[in-house]
Amino acid sequence: MSDSQKITPRAMPQPDDGSSRRQVLQRAGVVLGALAMPAIVRAQTGPKIRVGYWPIAAGLPFYAAVELGYFKEAGLNVEVVRFAGAQQIMEGMLADRVDGSANGTGSANIAVGEMAAPGSFKIFCSNPSNLKNVLDEVIVPVGSSAKTMADLKGKRIGSGPGIQNVTLAKTVLERGGAIGATVVELPIGQHMAALAAGQLDGAYTLEPTGTIGRLNGTTRVLEAGVIAKYVLGDPMAPWFGGSASLTASFIKAHPDVAKKYIAAYGKGVAYVRSKPVEARQFLKGYTAIEGALTREVPLAAYTMYNEFTPADVAHFQKFFDLFTEKGVFPSRLLVDTMLYKG
Repeated sequence: MSDSQKITPRAMPQPDDGSSRRQVLQRAGVVLGALAMPAIVRAQTGPKIRVGYWPIAAGLPFYAAVELGYFKEAGLNVEVVRFAGAQQIMEGMLADRVDGSANGTGSANIAVGEMAAPGSFKIFCSNPSNLKNVLDEVIVPVGSSAKTMADLKGKRIGSGPGIQNVTLAKTVLERGGAIGATVVELPIGQHMAALAAGQLDGAYTLEPTGTIGRLNGTTRVLEAGVIAKYVLGDPMAPWFGGSASLTASFIKAHPDVAKKYIAAYGKGVAYVRSKPVEARQFLKGYTAIEGALTREVPLAAYTMYNEFTPADVAHFQKFFDLFTEKGVFPSRLLVDTMLYKG
């Protein structure tokens, strides 16, 4: 308690020269003023929502919601936490270092955490990609003679880090006829350099890698939308490869805050859908995407928890079932149990 707030003992009354009355009125004014403050200011007293993101284009709705003030408008105290990979975000959620993930965080990475601690994760938005909404692709050096996936037989092929990327890379190569290809785990930001240096013959990668390589003339896309084609069996099927989520513990502890957060996040999704050109500006600062690349990089699609159709859930389930088939999941994990219900 500060000197100005100490109470004078009753045994030593002080003369009332009006200052005490002024202090009381001033304090009352401070309290009333605080109550009259907009939620944007008062939000600092609410629970902090720590959200992990991986610096790729798929997280755009989250970046837009932060920059446009949608979370602050809802009276939310959101802390943005950057991670080097999707698996680290999942581990951070399990360890209570973060409360949620932004879009772009691998759905299978989240699922691995769910298998380790059942009931821990709730997905409220996913970013499907395919041949039209490109996120995934196999690229080769611009001078490569490869024309089809099968031409990568016996070659060294790069893959992003983590169990989701490696499992998908091996599956795509196997089902595309690239028998005997060796998968080399490497951070996605290093794929182009490794291809240019001749250390790799190709790479299963994610955007904006393919666009950057095309613009600077070092690589070309051998095939795009490979997960939809080789895992789901339809180039136009939605591959729900990345997801935004919250921990079940946070939702249980703060159900109303969680609802407000998801609604504000949904405003970010709506903004990206309705104003994709304007939304692209928010890639800068959160990702390595800037300049001419901002206009060129493909944007993912987005599906909120209340927009999933039975067909969407079936495609999502088929993706998860691959990891059961490959022994990554010890048992079958039902997607529907992980979807936020509102």
